[in-house]
Amino acid sequence: MKVLIIEDEVALANSLRILLKGKGFSVECVYNGEDGRDYALTGVYDLLILDVMMPKLNGLEVARQVRSQRCGTPILMLTAKSSLADRVAGLNAGADYYLTKPFATQELMACVNALLRRQGNQVDELRMGNTALDLAACTLVCGENCVRLSAREYDVMRFLLQSKNSVVPKEVILSKVWGFDSNAVENHVEVYVGLLRKKLASIGSNVRISAIRRLGYHLEVVQND
Repeated sequence: MKVLIIEDEVALANSLRILLKGKGFSVECVYNGEDGRDYALTGVYDLLILDVMMPKLNGLEVARQVRSQRCGTPILMLTAKSSLADRVAGLNAGADYYLTKPFATQELMACVNALLRRQGNQVDELRMGNTALDLAACTLVCGENCVRLSAREYDVMRFLLQSKNSVVPKEVILSKVWGFDSNAVENHVEVYVGLLRKKLASIGSNVRISAIRRLGYHLEVVQND
């Protein structure tokens, strides 16, 4: 899924980009309202994250112009302006949700996921074999058994499930989960794969994370005798 970030604070835009790319999104950033409007109107994005106070064209006007062209892409508006009148203005301009700065990462991701689910672009679980990853609860479920995952375990497991039977190199998992600017190394991937293997076994899952020497990891379903 593709996300467009329209934010003139370059540091914040880049932080959001890294966060979302780590969650598996494809992300582009623009730093003024006019570019944001033009990019948004291409219609290729699944979500717009839009600041209000920006040069050339403010976020309220961007939202109005995007909506006037019948672009229905969900808009998550980010701003430091938190009064009731400001929130109402944002929603009336065409935003689907209004999140004030500063905000917690968990709250941002909850908003992103909620908006995408509303559009029908995101499922509630990923399933393979007798096991499901509950995307809302961050748990692995097998029959009546379940186990909660840490945030990083969840990100690794989700990426592997989204990749289905493909072999995923360690460096790709690093870039997708930890981000390109992270200091994490391949050993971090090995550690979390080990933790996930134990948790899969603990709930009786028939899904295995197999290592292909010098290539990477892939998921497979093992049939019990």
